[in-house]
Amino acid sequence: MRKFVLFLSILFLQFTVSAQIKQPVKWSYSAKVLNEKEAMLVIKAKIDKGWHLYSQFVGEGGPVPTSFTFTPGPAYTLNGKTSESPKPVFMMDDLFGIEVGSFEHEATFTQKINLKKNEPFSVKGVLEFMVCDDKQCLPPEEIEFEIPVTPVAAAVADAGTEHTDVAVAPVGPVQDSAAIQDTAAKSIVTASPSEKTEAGHSIWSIFFQGFLFGFVALLMPCIFPMIPLTVSFFTKQSGSRARGITNAIIYGVSIIVIYVALGLGVTILLGASALNELSSNAVFNLVFFAILVIFAASFFGAFEITLPSSWSTKADEKADKGGLVGIFFMAIVLAIASFSCTGPLIGTLLVGAANKGEYMGPFMGMFGFSLSLALPFTLFAIFPSWLNSMPKSGGWLNSVKVTLGFIELAFALKFLSNADMAYHWRILDREVFLVLWIIIFFLLGLYLLGKLKLAHDSDVKFLSVPRLFLAILSLSFSVYLLPGLWGAPLKAISGYLPHTGTQDFDLYTNAFSANTHSSVAPGGKAKKYADVLHAPLGIDAFFDYDEGLAYAKEVGKPVFLDFTGHSCTNCRKMESAVWPDPGVLKRLKEDFVVISLYVDDRTELSEAEKYVSKVTGKKVKTVGNRNVDLQVSKFNNNAQPLYVIVDHEGKPLLAPHAYNEDIALYTDFLDSGKRLFSEQPKK
Repeated sequence: MRKFVLFLSILFLQFTVSAQIKQPVKWSYSAKVLNEKEAMLVIKAKIDKGWHLYSQFVGEGGPVPTSFTFTPGPAYTLNGKTSESPKPVFMMDDLFGIEVGSFEHEATFTQKINLKKNEPFSVKGVLEFMVCDDKQCLPPEEIEFEIPVTPVAAAVADAGTEHTDVAVAPVGPVQDSAAIQDTAAKSIVTASPSEKTEAGHSIWSIFFQGFLFGFVALLMPCIFPMIPLTVSFFTKQSGSRARGITNAIIYGVSIIVIYVALGLGVTILLGASALNELSSNAVFNLVFFAILVIFAASFFGAFEITLPSSWSTKADEKADKGGLVGIFFMAIVLAIASFSCTGPLIGTLLVGAANKGEYMGPFMGMFGFSLSLALPFTLFAIFPSWLNSMPKSGGWLNSVKVTLGFIELAFALKFLSNADMAYHWRILDREVFLVLWIIIFFLLGLYLLGKLKLAHDSDVKFLSVPRLFLAILSLSFSVYLLPGLWGAPLKAISGYLPHTGTQDFDLYTNAFSANTHSSVAPGGKAKKYADVLHAPLGIDAFFDYDEGLAYAKEVGKPVFLDFTGHSCTNCRKMESAVWPDPGVLKRLKEDFVVISLYVDDRTELSEAEKYVSKVTGKKVKTVGNRNVDLQVSKFNNNAQPLYVIVDHEGKPLLAPHAYNEDIALYTDFLDSGKRLFSEQPKK
C-alpha cells in the first residue's frame, strides 16, 4: 500500500510540474538596408507581462546583461555599438547596491553595419540574455541567430524604391511569427516621448544628484567667496537695479550653458556607451581610484590642481569687454577657477549619469549641477540684502573641502575593490577594506572635533552645532563598521563592500558552522568547484550533482537540490531571510546532503565533459550550462530559486519549492521530504 501511495505521489508530482519551462521572451530578427553602403540589423524582444529583460549596460556585480556577439564576415563590418530602445527603466537593487536597467513588454536592439559587397549574405551571431519577474529569475540563455541581408544597387536606392525589412525566425527553439511580422512591418524606433516617460524617474534622480553635487561645490573655498564679489559687480557696475538683475540672470544662464555643454562634450568625445562600459571596466576602476586619491590629497592641502593660467587670462580679457559676451566669459572664468573643486564631482557625476541614458542622463546631471551652482549668484544679485545673512568666508570653507577629501578617499577604495575582485588579486579583502573605512571615518570624526589639523586649517576655538552633529555621525558610522571585522553582514552598506567570501576571519559565518558533514567527496578527494563556489551560513554543500548524489548514498541521507545563481536576487533573499532560521538551518545541515547548482556559473567544463543537450539542442560548455540542462531535463523547470528534495536515484520525493519567505512552509517542506525519504523501502 505504501509503495502504491508513493507511486501516486510521484505521478501527481510529474503532472503538477509539467509545462513549467518558461520562455517569457520571444526574439525576432530583420535587416533594413539604408543605402548602398549601410544596413541596419534589428533584433527585437517581445517580453511577457510581469517579466523584465536586463539592459546591455549593467554595472559590475549586477545581473547578467543582454549582449550580442556578431561573427565576423568578409561581406560586412560593424559600425559602432549595438544600441537599445526604449530607454531602460532603472531601479535600485538593494542586493547588488547599484541601479539596474531593464525592459518590460518589448525591447529593440539595433546594430548598423557597413556593406563591403553588393551581394546577398547572412550575419550570424549569438545573443545572451537573462530575465526575471518579481519572484524568480531564469538562468542566462544563449541563442544563435542568422540574419539575411540583401544589398541593393545605388540606383535603386536613389530612385526612392522602398526596401522591405527581411525578417527571419531565430535559430533555436524559440519562435514567434507574429513578432517577426511585427518587426518587419515597423521602422527602427528611437527617442520617442514614451521612452522618455518610462525612464523619467531615473532621469530625475540623476538631476537631483547633480543638484546636490552642485550645492556641495558651492560650499567649497574656490567658489563660495566669489558669490559676494560677483553680486557686487552686478549691483554696482550695471547702472540700474533692473539692468543688474538682467545681467545676473544672463550670468546664471551662462553658467548652466557652459556646464551642460561641458558634460555633453565629454560624453560625445568619449562616447555615451564608452562611459557606460568604463563604469564597470576593471582598468577604468583603477584609473578612477588613482584620480580620486589625487583629488583627495589636493583637498587635504598637499597641492592645488588648476587648469592652465593662460585659459583664465584669456577669459578675463574677454570678460573685461562687457556686454553679453563679457558676462558669458565671466561665467567661463568661474568654471576655470573652480575646477579644482568641481572636477572630481563632475567626473563622478558624468560616469553615473551615462547609466541613465546615452545623452539625456549627462544632460540632466549637468543641468542639475549647474542650476544649483547658478541660483545663488542670480538670487543674491536680485535680492542683495540677502548677502547680510550669508555666512562669512573663513576656515569653515576649508573644513568643507577637507571633509569632502575624506569622503572621496573612502569611495576611491570602492573603485580599487572592483578591480581587485575582477583580477582576483585579494589585496583588498573585506576585512582590509573595512579597516581602511573605519580609520578614514574615525579620523574624519576627530578632524570635525578639531583634534586633527591640516595645512590650511584655522584653529577651532569652539564647535558649532552642525560640526558636532557631523562628528557624531562620522564616529558612530566608524563604530557601526567594527562588527564587520568579525563577519557581521552590515546590511546597510553591503553593496559597497567586497563579498563576504573574501573575508578570512569570519566569526559570524562560523557561528552557523557546527555539525557540518565531511568537507571531502567520496574517495577522499577535494569537492569539485569548492575553490570557486561557496554555500552560505557554513553549509558544507556540494557543487556537482553526481558527486553530491554519491555522497548521499554513502551517508544514507536525502538530497536537497538548490538551483541557484550568482545573479539571482530572490536566491539571496531566501538565504538571508529563511535559511538562517535555527530550525531551517539545523535541518539543512543535519538531515540532508545539500547540492548547490549555480545555473550562471562560467567555469569551463573539460572537453570530455562537454556535450549537446538533448532537450535544447545546444552545446553544454560550462558548469552553469550543465546545471540548467539538469534542471530542465529532470524537473521541467528553468526558474530560480528552485528547491527539490530527491532520493538517491535523483527522483523527486514531493513537489519542488520556489521563492517563498514563509519559514513555517519551508520547514514543512523539509520535514515532508525527510519523512517521505525515510518511508522508502530500503534497498
